Amino acid sequence: MASIVLATFGSLGDLHPKIAIGLELKNRGHNVTIAAMEYYREKIALTGLNFAPMAPHLDPDNRELVKDMMDAKKGTEEILGKLLLGDPRPMYDDFTAAVQGSDLMVTGEVVIAARSVWEKTGIKWVSTSVAPISFMSAYDPPVPPPAPWFENLRFMPAGFHRFVFSVAKKQVGKWYKPYREFRVGEGLDPDHDPIFDGKFSPDLHLAIFSKVIGPPQPDWPPHVVQTGFCFYDGQADMGAMPVGLKNFLDAGEPPIVFTLGSAAVMDPRDFFDESVKAANKLGRRAVLLYGIFNEPPDGLNDQIVGFDYAPYSQIFPRAACIVHQGGVGTTGQVLRAGVPHLIMPYGHDQPDNAARCRRLGVAEIISRESYTAETARAMLTKILGDKSYAAKAASCGEIVRSEGGTALAADAIEKLLEWHEIRPLR
Repeated sequence: MASIVLATFGSLGDLHPKIAIGLELKNRGHNVTIAAMEYYREKIALTGLNFAPMAPHLDPDNRELVKDMMDAKKGTEEILGKLLLGDPRPMYDDFTAAVQGSDLMVTGEVVIAARSVWEKTGIKWVSTSVAPISFMSAYDPPVPPPAPWFENLRFMPAGFHRFVFSVAKKQVGKWYKPYREFRVGEGLDPDHDPIFDGKFSPDLHLAIFSKVIGPPQPDWPPHVVQTGFCFYDGQADMGAMPVGLKNFLDAGEPPIVFTLGSAAVMDPRDFFDESVKAANKLGRRAVLLYGIFNEPPDGLNDQIVGFDYAPYSQIFPRAACIVHQGGVGTTGQVLRAGVPHLIMPYGHDQPDNAARCRRLGVAEIISRESYTAETARAMLTKILGDKSYAAKAASCGEIVRSEGGTALAADAIEKLLEWHEIRPLR
């Protein structure tokens, strides 16, 4: 039995894959701890996994902060530049305490203290990415949140994209001063990039997303293992389908499902109100998952119903189409369900995930600024009226369901543990 700590920062799209892997490792006999913000303490405890607090600790009731973090233009700087890189010490101290006496750590995308903890403790380290944008591949260039038009330049050669990425890295590098000062204070090399090239463990990096939306590329690090999505759907803490929703689904044709995931839903603006109007215009049954932080939207009736939560794995396969924000957790669940989507991306990885789904022929996109009852009605009419969307979505769903990402991730972690028994970390 090994003692393993999985660390993550972010929304449920970041946390749930770690819970999935953690539960798999626990079932194999390992002692597993999740290090995350304090807000997730109760949720993690209900899974039976151990919990360790790891800063920064966000307050979801701080709607202004949430709004800034989800903004397509300034959200990345708000999270990386200010919240994480602005003061690395609290995360480093908490994470160092969390891994004390452990055999291995598994870190999420923006656990910026990961490399420093590894260098100071010598603990075995597995890094992970939950979305293709993380690799910044010049052969499969991502769509940056502030510039969705960049997708039109995919045809340019890899050298062009490498140059663009180098410019972006220099811009983000302006946020690194506090991080570098922290590294110097710990006696570590300050010339380290925790966001791009330096975030990968030298021994094992897991790409925990499907090859459907991001196949391996020549410029990925050589030690990447792509597993497929690692799904956890709140089985232990929020897994029950509301009785009223189950009855609604059983009573008629597959509905359109409108949802904004776990983070964007905290700043929905008029998305749910306009979605009710769109469903009325279409004359279609609909389900709105409006989140635990919001009141039910106006206009709900026998054909258009609303709930604060439903497990995606149970409702998505029964939908005709799903309208969502494009977060990788939600996107993975829709792809697994094998139904078409309409995506209204906010920021971060969402525009890139949306663009990838559109290129697959399983989805269309409406910008957040353009989302109205009429634009949603028109696009949903197109998606529901063209059977190719459903056919391609079904084909993608078969691939995603076959990948077995959680078991493959656990296999790779256990293999690394065995390898290090013979060849210790330097």
